[in-house]
Formats: sequence, C-alpha cells, structure tokens
Amino acid sequence: MAATPQFTPIKLDFKNPVPSDIDIAQSVTPKHIGIVAAEVGIREDEFDYYGKTKAKVHLSILDRLKDQKDGQYVVVTGINPTPLGEGKSTTSIGLAQALGAHLGKKTFACLRQPSQGPTFGIKGGAAGGGYSQVIPMEEFNLHLTGDIHAITAANNLLSAQLEARMFHEATQKDQALFNRLCPAEKDGSREFAPIMLRRLKKLGITKTNPNDLTPEEVSKFARLDIDKDTITWNRVMDTCDRFLRKITVGQGSEEKGHTRETNFDITVASEVMAILALTSDLADMRERLGGMVIGSSKSGEPVTADDLGLGGALTVLMKDAIMPNLMQTIEGTPVFVHAGPFANIAHGNSSILADRIALKLVGTDGYVVTEAGFGADIGAEKFFDIKCRHSGLVPQCAVIVATVRALKMHGGGPNVTAGAPLDAVYKEENLDLTQKGTANLVHHIKNLKKFGVSVVVALNRFSTDTNSELEIVQKLCREAGANDAVVASHWAEGGRGALELAKAVVTACQSAKRQDFKFLYPLDLGIKEKIEKIAKDIYGAAEVVYSPESEKKIELYTKQGFSHLPICMAKTHLSLSGDPNAKGVPTNFKIEIRDVRASVGAGFIYPLVGSMSTMPGLSTRPCFYDIDIDLASGKILGLF
Repeated sequence: MAATPQFTPIKLDFKNPVPSDIDIAQSVTPKHIGIVAAEVGIREDEFDYYGKTKAKVHLSILDRLKDQKDGQYVVVTGINPTPLGEGKSTTSIGLAQALGAHLGKKTFACLRQPSQGPTFGIKGGAAGGGYSQVIPMEEFNLHLTGDIHAITAANNLLSAQLEARMFHEATQKDQALFNRLCPAEKDGSREFAPIMLRRLKKLGITKTNPNDLTPEEVSKFARLDIDKDTITWNRVMDTCDRFLRKITVGQGSEEKGHTRETNFDITVASEVMAILALTSDLADMRERLGGMVIGSSKSGEPVTADDLGLGGALTVLMKDAIMPNLMQTIEGTPVFVHAGPFANIAHGNSSILADRIALKLVGTDGYVVTEAGFGADIGAEKFFDIKCRHSGLVPQCAVIVATVRALKMHGGGPNVTAGAPLDAVYKEENLDLTQKGTANLVHHIKNLKKFGVSVVVALNRFSTDTNSELEIVQKLCREAGANDAVVASHWAEGGRGALELAKAVVTACQSAKRQDFKFLYPLDLGIKEKIEKIAKDIYGAAEVVYSPESEKKIELYTKQGFSHLPICMAKTHLSLSGDPNAKGVPTNFKIEIRDVRASVGAGFIYPLVGSMSTMPGLSTRPCFYDIDIDLASGKILGLF
C-alpha cells in the first residue's frame, strides 16, 4: 500500500486591495481532488470522482477506520447577525486553513451545501470569502454533485404519491383499491410488495397472503383515510419564489374537483434534507425516510412515507447523496461539503457522516472544524441538543464569530439593510455603541458555557474597526468567561490571518474535558417543558404563549408518541427574541408559538415562532443581475 503523501499547501499571491471573491478563487489552481484525498488518507477505491475538483467519499471508509480515535471537534457559531452576515463560513474556513496550512495540524472543515435560492437572491453564495474560501467556488455554490436536486426529487415524489393516493381512495371502493394495490395473477394468486409488509405489521395483521385478508382487513390495509387538514408535507424547489407560498392543486378536469390548498417550501427546508444531515448510514436513512409523517388519518393515526409505499424508492433517489462531497480550501486543506438544512427553520448543520469521517481521518492530534448556522441561540443550540444527541459526538470547543459592525447594531446603531449603504456610524470609532452591543455577545458566551465546552471568540476584523473597539470587546469577552477572544483577519490574509485564533482553539481544546459536556434538557421532558427550557434559558424569554393550533398539535404529537423527540425551534436568527427588530439582549418578552410540526423521520419537533416563512421571496434587485458567463472562456462571472 502506498504511503500517504505529505500535505502541501497552496501558496497564495495576496493582493491589496482584496479582489472580489470570484476573482480570487479563479486566480488559484486547485489541486487535483485525487491529491487532496491521498493527502488526508482516503484510498482511491474509497471515493468517486466528480470531475477534477470534487469527489464523493464512500461510507465504507468508516469500517476501515473504526478503530481510529477521533480528532478534536470544534463548532463555529456566531452572535445574532446583521442581515449581511458576519463571516461565520469565512471564519470556519480561515480557521481550518490556519490549523492545516500554517500550524501543520491534520485538519478538515465540514460545511453545509448552500441553497441556490440565496445564491441567486440577495445573500449570495456560502463558500466563504476573500482569501478564506472553498474552491472552485462556482461549483460549491451551484449544483455541486446534485445532492439538493436528489432531495427535491425525493420530496416531490412523496408529494405526488400523497395527492394520487388521496385521489384514488376518494374515487374507488375498498376492494377495487385493494385489487389494484395487490393485482391478481392469472391463477388468482397475489403478493404483497415487501414494503407493504411494513404496513401490515403496523396494523397488527400477521397474514402474508393477500387472499387471506378479511374484508375488514382489506379496508384497513388499502385505505389510509388521510385527513387533508392534518397534512404537513409540502412540495419543494431550490428557488426563492414568493408566489408558491400558497397554491391550489388538482384544478385539472381529470382530477374531478379534488382540489386542495397547499404550498411550496425551499428545498433546504425539506425533512429529506434534515434526514441527510442526521443519518448515520444507508440503513438508518432508509428507516428515517420511510418513517416521515405526512399527516394523520381521520382516526388520528400518523401516516408515513412507508404507508404510501415510498420508503425504498426515496432511498434509491438518495443513495448517492448520502456520500459526503470532498473539496478543498483556497490553501489546499480538505473540506467536506454535505447537506444544507436551514438553521432558522431546520437544525442548520452539515452532516453527521461528514463529521464522523473527518474525525477519523484527522486522528487524535487533528482538528475538525464544523459550522452551525446562524446565531448560537438557534444553530449552536441545535448542534448540541439535536446533532450531537443523534451522533454521540462530543465537541471540545465552540468558536463564536462576532464583528464590531454587528455589535454596534446591537448597541443601538441604525438598521443594517442588505443592499443599502451602511450608516457612517459603522465606519467610524464608537466605543459606546460597541460596548453596549457586546452584551449580545456576552449572552451567547454564557449560553455556550452551559453545554460544558470551551469558548473562543473570533472577532472578524473589518478595515474600519479600530484597535480600541476591538480591545474593549476582548476584555468584556474574557470577563464573561470566554477562554479567549482573538482578532482575526483571515478574509484579507487567509490562514495566516487566523493563526492566533487557531492557537487559541488548540489551547481551548486541550483544556476541555469530555465529561463536562451536557445537553440543555433531557428527552423525557414534555414538548412544552422542552420548548420553555430553550426559550427561557437560551433566549431569555419571560414567558411562552401558545396559539390554539399549536396547543392542538402538541396534544396530537404527544398522543401519537412523539413527545420524546428533541426540539428544533424555528425562529428568526436576527434577534434572541422572536422579533427580528429587537436587538441587543431583549428582556421581559414572550415567545409566541404559532404552530408546531413534527419531522419524525429526521427525529425532532419544530415549533414555529412568529411568522417564519419556509419559502423566501426575491427582492427587487436579486444578485442574479450580476451573474453571467464569459462565452470565450466559459468562466462564470459575478458570483459572490
């Protein structure tokens, strides 16, 4: 067996002023992905090439590495951001570059795949930025290896079968329906498809010959009797389209008047995406997909994808998507890009499988940097209470990203609006606003300490920040219990700009003790008790109030046996409260639970706080106006 080649970083040619993200990315020649794989110890028979710069890694690698001890596990999170974002992905990548390309540590970054909705909307891509990004950034931000398309196909196949099954049940009697589900051969014999045996078991029917079923059993088996008012399953697409938030289906003449109001979600809000992120292997994914609950029967029983005959077919559509995607940073350190659930309406973390494989590959002296979406009140809390609970993995350190710009906003500065010029206060020294706004950061530091991990603050430096502003934030962070607070300039300087941050993370990991890690709540608490634990202990809410609809759903899910699941709060990322305009550290506020839904296959209950939308809309001036292609060279232009 050939020896693992030594890691060789890509040397960067830094420019000042810093060029656009895409210009920097296209100025660097990536390593062949086969070299990236070899350097980190992935054998050639353990991955499939997707061109020269991407590969999918087989899950069988975990069997080979099962006796390898895990590396250090670091999660990167943030404060409640401005709508512009504070550079959390950029910091994750810059930290990984510093650890791998500058400190010589075996390192992996694990990131979510971005949705094409924001990429073509107003936010842009999520490959990082400046001299801390994943390359090729065009491929990262666009189709990658097609995982999101597979999720869209699986989700919408289930939507199509749901509507079709309700239609057929409404237009056929029991025996006719049964005859079509289990058609007779010429000799009169029938067979159940293997997936039908799951439904029989669920119904308590032990017979395996369709001809042995009584008329009552035929009716129970063939008729799902779905209550339309309980359906929570929506169609999805990976585009921001406000006009799909409410639609009517079934208006064609052949559907015989069987219309229904429903809506589209963006693909990354699909439960299929959440399952991809939380699954442990192919068999586990099969069970989770089959166990997805789309609604209830009129008698109040949960109806699943397996009841609709689809668990196996959905798994077939997802069989390649389950393999993590291997890419590289601009300095040649390895990256897994896998899964991309939204953090405000889902759990917002990359896949457990990517993290597990990376932790084995780097070994005990190495580091895996994984990112939790949005602010620590939602992304990091879900990382600990949902992702780590499912995976069994224990993090040593949480890095919380902040900017002086966001702190000034939390301190009472003017509104920050995407696409609008920044107010002058954000470009000039203002110690008063900075100090007041640091209260938001301190709140998050104290929250992270509740989970028993080391906490390092990364101050993502902008050119307009002053030393006095940065120093006062560092002082307040250390006084609040952070292991350290470090200024980083990785956007402009790559890994070398995050070198002190990397050293602080190494030190913090060394001081962490596995036995100190703890979850916020035990699973045996009721649904309301878990919601209130999060709302009061993490957000700082004074009270939680429930709409009549949410009360009804909590009662239903408790009756159906789902109250043991963890909670995935769907709320704004822009504030600790449910009001995106409430900055800093709000007090005496209520968390209003508008609705509660269950992602049973994924394994969590998600309450909706306020008016959370699962389908974004396009602004007046989306960023796709700037995106084009050079017809001579084929290079993509305008992505950021």
